[in-house]
Amino acid sequence: MPDRATIGAMSTTDHDIASLRKSYERAELDESASQADPLAQFDQWLQEAIAARVPEPNAMTLATVGGDLRPSTRIVLVKGYDERGIVWYTNYDSRKGRELAGNPFAALQFHWVELERVVRIEGTVEKVSAAESDAYFASRPLDSRIGAWASPQSEVISSRAVLVANAAKYGAQFLLDPPRPPHWGGYRLVPAEWQFWQGRKSRLHDRLRYRRDEAAAGNWLRERLAP
Repeated sequence: MPDRATIGAMSTTDHDIASLRKSYERAELDESASQADPLAQFDQWLQEAIAARVPEPNAMTLATVGGDLRPSTRIVLVKGYDERGIVWYTNYDSRKGRELAGNPFAALQFHWVELERVVRIEGTVEKVSAAESDAYFASRPLDSRIGAWASPQSEVISSRAVLVANAAKYGAQFLLDPPRPPHWGGYRLVPAEWQFWQGRKSRLHDRLRYRRDEAAAGNWLRERLAP
């Protein structure tokens, strides 16, 4: 850990984070040009991120809250989306799994830095069907399927050697056909609200929110929020 003198010196160099600035000028997000349905807007932006070769365009931050009311975040990968919601897969016994079991509300965030865009999604979370989890698990590379058995996710382990030994154990046990672990599967976030953020000059960013129209089931209200 740097001492106080080092920290003081760093604060007066080019590494001073308070002086970092960026002007966002790539694009705009206008109500008349945006999609009426947030899923269609999300699909458009995700496809543009993929076409732009943004690194890991399907990476998203997942935020959950446990029984202690302390939020936690981690990066997961979206593996599917449709009118039902946004899907990812993980260990049900992990910290996020335990928190979702006690509090099935979560938030997702995509940040495509190169496109100066952010998408935020909030809603309730449910497990996908066993058939969906089985189908996705079978599509994974063999080492990833073995890894799902080998890692006691979020638990304390003594060293990396534990993971290596577990991988060897389950690799020998299951050979080329490991089944889906009972503690592993998919979650689906059912959106109640979406936000789309496009960086703009002078910090006057474009920010559109979609929320369910209680007066018209199935419809979405689109609103502009101050950045």
